[in-house]
Amino acid sequence: MILRSNLKVRRRKRHIRVRKKVAGNQATPRLCVFRSLNHIYAQVVDDEKGHTVSATSSLDPEIKANGNEKTKSGVAGLVGSLIAKRAVSKGITRVIFDRGGYKYHGRVKALAEAAREAGLQF
Repeated sequence: MILRSNLKVRRRKRHIRVRKKVAGNQATPRLCVFRSLNHIYAQVVDDEKGHTVSATSSLDPEIKANGNEKTKSGVAGLVGSLIAKRAVSKGITRVIFDRGGYKYHGRVKALAEAAREAGLQF
């Protein structure tokens, strides 16, 4: 049996390994994803300045109004399209995708594909 704490440690190690190679800048900020048991969060981060350009989550009022009857992957798709709209409105069209140590599968994949469809390139 794999303990939950071991899974978290392994994900954290993967995330640190990826973050050594992936860094966002002003031209191409980093789109990072955090997935909890019930919610999903996305941020567009400029690592050179050290601040968040845009952020959204499944707790956002715009998402909650539309996503009550959807599955978790459906809500992740809504989050992906909303983060892309917010980033494009600030003049960002190209990002580096940081999956946060999670598999590119399920909710993370749904978020990424929705962000691509809404105008982000990565």
